[in-house]
Amino acid sequence: MELKQSLSTHVETEKPLRRYGAVEETAWTAEGLGRNQLDIISMAETTMMPEEIELEMAKIQRLREVLVRRESELRFMMDDIQLCNDIMDLKQELQNLVAIPEKEKTKPQKQREDELIQKIHKLVQKRDFLVDDAEVERLRLPSREESRAPT
Repeated sequence: MELKQSLSTHVETEKPLRRYGAVEETAWTAEGLGRNQLDIISMAETTMMPEEIELEMAKIQRLREVLVRRESELRFMMDDIQLCNDIMDLKQELQNLVAIPEKEKTKPQKQREDELIQKIHKLVQKRDFLVDDAEVERLRLPSREESRAPT
């Protein structure tokens, strides 16, 4: 309650409180700025020449390309690891079923064995496609060393 009264008293007796981003508060006044600073509208550092800015932008672009390439490689690697883990899990289950003599296997065990073989086959195909895609991506984005090679 006291805070509300204090704020309302402040507003009534003095100039209004400054609000960040308020249009009234962001207007430029010539008295406060001094030596024709109203003419300066650039946000760039005045110590950098345009050529230096262009060089820095080119460096950033090359770095961005390297990072995009690396991100892509890491994504392929993660997918490959996951597929390999899935394949290994299925192979382990299949080995357990294969260890059972054929005469002792139940019909559901034989069906599961066939299912596992099919799933492993599909995952191996998926991994082959992934490896092919990774190779295409590698060829599509030349590495940093390749792009620096003299022509």
